[in-house]
Amino acid sequence: MRTWMLALAAGLVLPRFLPALPGIAACAAFITLGVLMLMRRSWVPFGLFLLGLGWACYQSQNALADRLPVSMDGRTFWIEGRVVGLPAATGDVVRFELVDIESRHVGLPSKVRLSWYGGPQLRAGERWRLAVRLKRPRGLVNPQSFDYEAWLLARGIGATGTVKAGERLSASAAADGWRDRLRARLMDIPAFDRQGAIAALVVGDDSGLSRSDWQVLQDTGTVHLMVISGQHIGMLAGLLYGLVALLARSGAWPRRWPWLPCACGLALAGALCYGWLAGFDVPVRRACFMVAVVLLWRLRFRHLGVWQPLLLALNGVLLIDPLVTLQPGFWLSFGAVAVLALVFAGRLGRWVWWKTLLRAQWAATLGLLPFLLALGLPVSASSPLANLIAVPWVSLTVPFALLGTILLPLGGVGEAILWLVGGSLDLLFELLSFIATWRPAWFAVGLPWWALLMIGLGVLLLLMPAGIPLRALGVMLLLPMAFPPRMEVPEGRAQVWVLDVGQGLSVLVRTREHALLYDAGPRQGDFDAGERVVLPSIRSLAVSRLDMLLLSHADNDHSGGAQAIQRLMPVARLISGEPQRHAAGLDAKPCESGEQWQWNGVRFTLWQWQAARDSNQMSCVLLVEANGERILLTGDIDQAAEQALLHSGEKVQAQWLLLPHHGSRSSSSESFLRAVEPAAALISRSFHNAFGHPHPSVSARLTALGTDTYDTALDGAIRIDLGDFSTAKVQRAERRFWREK
Repeated sequence: MRTWMLALAAGLVLPRFLPALPGIAACAAFITLGVLMLMRRSWVPFGLFLLGLGWACYQSQNALADRLPVSMDGRTFWIEGRVVGLPAATGDVVRFELVDIESRHVGLPSKVRLSWYGGPQLRAGERWRLAVRLKRPRGLVNPQSFDYEAWLLARGIGATGTVKAGERLSASAAADGWRDRLRARLMDIPAFDRQGAIAALVVGDDSGLSRSDWQVLQDTGTVHLMVISGQHIGMLAGLLYGLVALLARSGAWPRRWPWLPCACGLALAGALCYGWLAGFDVPVRRACFMVAVVLLWRLRFRHLGVWQPLLLALNGVLLIDPLVTLQPGFWLSFGAVAVLALVFAGRLGRWVWWKTLLRAQWAATLGLLPFLLALGLPVSASSPLANLIAVPWVSLTVPFALLGTILLPLGGVGEAILWLVGGSLDLLFELLSFIATWRPAWFAVGLPWWALLMIGLGVLLLLMPAGIPLRALGVMLLLPMAFPPRMEVPEGRAQVWVLDVGQGLSVLVRTREHALLYDAGPRQGDFDAGERVVLPSIRSLAVSRLDMLLLSHADNDHSGGAQAIQRLMPVARLISGEPQRHAAGLDAKPCESGEQWQWNGVRFTLWQWQAARDSNQMSCVLLVEANGERILLTGDIDQAAEQALLHSGEKVQAQWLLLPHHGSRSSSSESFLRAVEPAAALISRSFHNAFGHPHPSVSARLTALGTDTYDTALDGAIRIDLGDFSTAKVQRAERRFWREK
């Protein structure tokens, strides 16, 4: 039976790793062949594998088919729909999801995610008529970056968009908007300014947590504690089960009621009620299903061991929603349960409670390490200590948060309890902040598959019981993590990465021993590309410090992320084309036109137009030359600055040209392009940007000159091995079935 369930799970998981999905006909063929193979017992595992594969591919194809058609991409429509979930207001932006969509246009997806800048307060359950500009799901693609497209597909979102105008058609019904009203009630309670954390624990809304709160949680590996997940559901179920067991053991439980069925029933009811309160999001549904399986195992099938119910829960979750494999939480939650089962199942003797707690925390930290590395998530060295404090702290806090919420109708009783809960959470965050300052999170360098395999095998050996042969070898197998295999840049060569930061610019230039970052991406509202995109990407490329941060000029799309970069990574030297315009804290030196230097045989040259009259013209231009191959990084210079550069006497000919001002009509004049004579042009921009970059006239000039183009909006991050005279490598070439080409 265990082999059969493993085969089914393997088939359900496999599409997650496919570059492209088989068609609907192939899915039907897999399912048909799988059913036929079930008729012979020896073929059952193969049949279950094909059934799982066919079902998962069919469900994934249906989700892809529900995306906005290409012909409608970037267009504006009038649509009607109902707001679902909890709308999140951050600054002047309201983000929400819309379902039950009606429109005179055929082919719109069944669920969309929208942003409304300066929009009104929205409530779940309200029905709106909106003018929205819809776009197909598309995200930034960089080394080790968050996969936004996979996240959208896993949530069944077929389009994103921006609201231009709208009118409310109907108010929220009582059954639809109660969670929203409860969240608003919780946010109005004075609780040491920790109302957002209380709302996160009670109704699963994390929009009230600040960016600094998230940074602390990430640095200490405790993010899972502030997002309602399997741990919270399981914790409440365990608390209720343990309460009945304690009463039964002490003789206080009524003898006419069998305690075990009552304990399991009460635990399941508590888990379902908590899940209902949290909105039954995907992780919550997964957790409730797992709790139900565990309780059923405890009640009736304990003799089967611990692995049977775990596999049953795994297959149940995957059959209900195969796309759950696109979410990191799926791998982490099942991985944590499997690790704890491996460590505790079948061990002889009893441990005192504190030894059990220490061993569980140590096992979970070590056991989840391969998952974190494979998923490209930050690894927290302080996680064992932080979780040792925070897990029991939050475990004791959640019941009081729920109790206070239930008692809110009783005057000030509920508010008083929640005030105490807020104080408890505030003290917890103070402790976590101290730990985060001592040991922040570590972004691992991207590891090859063989290194991940070694680390996984090493972790497995270390989790084995004492006395297992070669157990100490596990420490040696972890060495790729401490000494990751690096793609060294040869002497006299440079590795150039044009990162995908949307409508902005950030370029990393690495030599054998040095690193320079040219611009730091934009900062828009609560999204800081420097912190969320640039920093994880360059850390994954084995850059731990910057010898120079060069900001072409002070416009937000080029320098918005600079403060985050300087705050979170050592920067030896900061240069800017407009040092006087930067915010306080960015003490930049001016760009010195004509300055040159060499790193590891690679030559760098700066240029700036001294007669510049505006910000774009003041852009600091960087020319990099390695082994005779050159790249010209131009910031936002316009045609006047281009002509000044041509007449400056600088040698501007280069094989690679970063198009000035993202390919704007005011730049990239024909005379400039002919003088540079690039073999390839690089464009850094966002898809469907409001400025129309690159301008058709610029694209026409490049075509006429026979210049190849690489575009971050189409290609993702672009890598150039300068000095090798080879073609560029693009991130979107790494195919994923859910990723736009």
